Amino acid sequence: MRYVDRLPHEVGREDHVTIRMSDGIRLSARIWRPAGSDREPAPAILEAIPYRKNDLTSTRDAIHHPYIAGHGYACVRVDLRGTGESEGVLLDEYLEREQRDIEEVLAWLAERPWCDGTTGMMGISWGAFAALQVAARQPPSLGAIVIASFTDDRYADDMHYVGGAMLSDNLAEAGTMFAYATCPPDPAVVGERWRDMWHERLASAHPWVLEWLRHQHRDEYWRHASLNENYQHLRCPVLASSGWADGYSNAVTRLLSRVQVPRKGLIGPWSHKMPHLGEPGPAIGYLQEVVRWWDHWLKGVDNGVMDGPMIRAWMQESVPPSTSYEERPGRWVGEPSWPSPHIQEVSHPLRDRTIVRADEEPASSEEGESAGRVHTVQSPLSVGQFAGKWASYNAPPDLPYDQREEDGGSLVFDTEPLTERVEILGAPAVELLVSSPKETAQITVRLSDVAADGRATRVTYGVLNLAHRAGDSPEPLEPGRAYRVRIPLNGVAQVFPAGHRIRLSLSTSYWPLVWPAPEPALLSVHENGSSLTLPIRPTSAPDDETPQPFGEPEGCAPADVTQLTEPEQAWTVSRNLVDYHSSLDIIKDRGLQRYEENGIEVGLRAVERYTSVADDFGSVSGESAWTMRFRRPAWDIRVETRTVLTSDENAFHVDATLDGYEGGRRVFSRTWNESVPRENV
Repeated sequence: MRYVDRLPHEVGREDHVTIRMSDGIRLSARIWRPAGSDREPAPAILEAIPYRKNDLTSTRDAIHHPYIAGHGYACVRVDLRGTGESEGVLLDEYLEREQRDIEEVLAWLAERPWCDGTTGMMGISWGAFAALQVAARQPPSLGAIVIASFTDDRYADDMHYVGGAMLSDNLAEAGTMFAYATCPPDPAVVGERWRDMWHERLASAHPWVLEWLRHQHRDEYWRHASLNENYQHLRCPVLASSGWADGYSNAVTRLLSRVQVPRKGLIGPWSHKMPHLGEPGPAIGYLQEVVRWWDHWLKGVDNGVMDGPMIRAWMQESVPPSTSYEERPGRWVGEPSWPSPHIQEVSHPLRDRTIVRADEEPASSEEGESAGRVHTVQSPLSVGQFAGKWASYNAPPDLPYDQREEDGGSLVFDTEPLTERVEILGAPAVELLVSSPKETAQITVRLSDVAADGRATRVTYGVLNLAHRAGDSPEPLEPGRAYRVRIPLNGVAQVFPAGHRIRLSLSTSYWPLVWPAPEPALLSVHENGSSLTLPIRPTSAPDDETPQPFGEPEGCAPADVTQLTEPEQAWTVSRNLVDYHSSLDIIKDRGLQRYEENGIEVGLRAVERYTSVADDFGSVSGESAWTMRFRRPAWDIRVETRTVLTSDENAFHVDATLDGYEGGRRVFSRTWNESVPRENV
């Protein structure tokens, strides 16, 4: 990245501005704004997240907020209530109170003498969720939004549940927020009341996973703040982006196809990162695009920001399997609209363990009729250990590894070696005619690029809890009955070279990425009526008219941070062949870091562990443990959280602990031991 120190406007910064909410709670904001905005008011850009502006996000905040401010905007970074130096408590994600808070902040900003009355919102992940959700409430000052790594469907396309099956990230994210919601404010900012604020957070804390387990099906809890309930609620322009390695690769195209506002989409090869910090690369000059977006929609500049394709996507070339990449080779392609007129949905029948050419399609059969050859699959729990994370963060290495070992426990269909290059752009889908001897079962489908030497790189995947085969109202399976089901895979842009094979792999478990079904099931897959549909982008389709549509990544210099102790990262798969105990252990430890601007020292260590024994579905266990430390001379705080999730056929079981330490002495401790009935997941 190129760091710039000369911008069109000089920028001033206020580190702790309090904004009073209607219920009396005061939120803390950091504000960057042009030095001349007192004389010439500017639009205000808001980012609202719970991740501590005074330390943990200060490095990346320093890259983009002063950069945008230097181009003529007042940039405002607010800690949500109960986080950082904001008062109150944080009880869950995306609550009504949070959205009202943000609306009140936007109204407050619009009234500032240095604001021209117009506002925008931006962010990645939680910040993008917040921007999209608040935009749907249509606050009067909000003129446009810029969002990255988000979803419009909180139930079916987030880190909690996919295809009606629960993700292990349901536990991992709950563990993250269990830690963040219990951290103290900085005494150097809020003064002596820091201890009362901290203890209020500790006393109100609870493992969020309990609430998420109480809503195993789509209900009002998930419908709240999900734009897909009514896309017409979005009335302002949106610039939306994500990455193919991210868990949120589907929402950009879905948003483009269903909202009616001015919109642009961008999907790169990235993990859960902003595009100017994108990993795997190439990162792009995203902030320049963001400034152009604001200039057009908030200042009325006629800069052609809506020219060119509606969506630009990185068409990924074939690569050998790896758990991390510095760069993904490929090229930018542009589509004039979405769905694109260039994409052809091509259906390939599945027959004799082969993905058949479309022009060789056999006669189909109806559900319940003779369905031709039948294959069975009952996967070991070890299938999924090389699956990587639901959403890659590119650290520690968390992308899927070589799929050959996974394929050994799967039902596999291959094409013949390709005679010509094949490119796909969009969401593949699989239709299957399946039957099960049990009332509950799940299936995971994976699409891989298989090189001539046999190495298999996972391209995309999809999951379906078969109880959710008909949608959001789950029903048990009738044992032995054949059902026609459709499983959408995550969207992707991918090249399959000539000489390679395309592989479809079906498994009945995908642990630990997906929490297993209550019990194993021998699934029967009937060939007739089963097919793979690929979104083919013909190689003759026109590419983006601008081969290099983005400039070099640039931003302001990050905040100065000194590494005091060594960080640690690990991702270890182990199997004990004496007792058949398997484990995936993940460590993400930043080490102790000192933020030089304010002198605060912060340590963050997160450990996840997922274990099972042989193929005992009742043995699976997930654990998320965090240690957060904050210190200055004469002030030393440590928060330790631990959440363990297990299950049997009838219930999920949560055991959790929270301990707070001041000066090495434990000053708060609480435990939870609760069970939640299992509902077809």
